[in-house]
Amino acid sequence: MATVIRLKRGGRTHAPYYRVVVMDGRNRTRGRVIEEIGIYHPCARPEPRVEIDAKRALQWLNEGAQPSDTVRSVLNKKGIMEMHAKGMKPEELPDETPAEEPAEEKQPAAVAEATEEAAADSAETPAEPEG
Repeated sequence: MATVIRLKRGGRTHAPYYRVVVMDGRNRTRGRVIEEIGIYHPCARPEPRVEIDAKRALQWLNEGAQPSDTVRSVLNKKGIMEMHAKGMKPEELPDETPAEEPAEEKQPAAVAEATEEAAADSAETPAEPEG
């Protein structure tokens, strides 16, 4: 079967949300979705959100699925097209992707320093009794 990896649009007007899906390439517009392998949310803030199952994407690419131009660029950014070009198999990928850093560690340095200084100031000054 000639399969393609393409985007399936969802969301509302001026707020698109896409699913990265594998479909039959002969009936692109009305074809049934074979498998959903990820999401692409270009309007998410503060930065676009991309989640793709690398193992499944690599498996479909190895089976001959052709990505659309937009999906190809998204896969390039995730490094999946490079793995495919090297001939990497889905079994060679690690089981889990590294977890993202907690939100506390992503604070800008100035904000982190200010909160540390505020905590140090409150610890240094003893509480005065009221009276």
